Amino acid sequence: MQGEPVEIPEVMQAVVTTGTGGYEKLECESVPIPVPGPKEVLVKVLAAGVNNTEINTRLGWYSSSVTGGTGDMSDDGDLPDGGWNGVTPFPFTQGTDCCGEVVSVGVGCNDDQIGARVLVRSCMRKHGFDRLECIWMGSDFDGAFAQYVKVPESEIFKVGCNWSDAELATIPCAYGTAENMVHRAGVREGMKVLVPGASGGVGSAVIQLVKRRGAEVIAITSASKREAVTQIGADRVLSREDDLLEVLGKESVDIVIDNVAGTGFGIMLQLLKRGGAYVSSGAIAGPMVELDMRDMYLKDISLIGCTAWEEPVFTNLISYIENGEIQPLLAETYPLFKIADAQRDFLEKKHIGKIVLIPPS
Repeated sequence: MQGEPVEIPEVMQAVVTTGTGGYEKLECESVPIPVPGPKEVLVKVLAAGVNNTEINTRLGWYSSSVTGGTGDMSDDGDLPDGGWNGVTPFPFTQGTDCCGEVVSVGVGCNDDQIGARVLVRSCMRKHGFDRLECIWMGSDFDGAFAQYVKVPESEIFKVGCNWSDAELATIPCAYGTAENMVHRAGVREGMKVLVPGASGGVGSAVIQLVKRRGAEVIAITSASKREAVTQIGADRVLSREDDLLEVLGKESVDIVIDNVAGTGFGIMLQLLKRGGAYVSSGAIAGPMVELDMRDMYLKDISLIGCTAWEEPVFTNLISYIENGEIQPLLAETYPLFKIADAQRDFLEKKHIGKIVLIPPS
């Protein structure tokens, strides 16, 4: 019953990432259960989503020495600076997505929260929303690839819906990232929005979030996923092999929301209308791009980098869920300790939506 104390064991099972490298760096261990401090809560993890960022951090992709795409990474490099904010705190527990149950609270917290099913906001603005500095659960401190996780009380959000735990775990990182980009870009009714990488967790979330704002979505994906992306809500679906300039024409879209980058970056700027915006929070095809400055400044294009989430983003998502305005895209679930299998399947990119891990109860 909500608000009543829960008996908590002293140790838990967790996947500990010991350094940069291959799947051998993912070690299943018994570790002490964290104790919540003042204004912190302990959450029993019910489900935890799998994201590009966990794999990228394990491989060290965020290191400035890496110039290739995420699929080009080897697993034999020592890249401790390959985290979001510099040096990764190895060994630690990854896991950026968490649906869980509050089981204990620290000093200064509301006991009535015990027993509540919550989502944890992955991106935390510890200095407030008037500054861009942020930390990420599962990247800068221990995350949800465990039976329990400790987080600030301010970062849990109760959600009332009939979704399963696994369905809720598809939301935080992918939909938070997507909503942040849509929000920052000012997407509104009547706009045309181009979404490369439309079948991934973030891309498929962008489609839904752009459509709920009344804009038109032009999606880009592999030929085998065109029908599935159409069913998500895209108004028009193009293949990666299509000549975008020939099919769409120059200055044909208002906004590009692109986590692909790589060699296609320059074309995206040519497709943008005057005064358009290119918005990104990733670069799975490669971070090094060619930019013709004339395509940017002569058309008054805005380049918007999106990592730190704006204040309305997560509360928006909770309201969308509770009002039935978005749907979960759950591809598959795996037991927590099958994490290597889950990440291998994730990298094959045959799925639509999110893969989710379920810890032992």
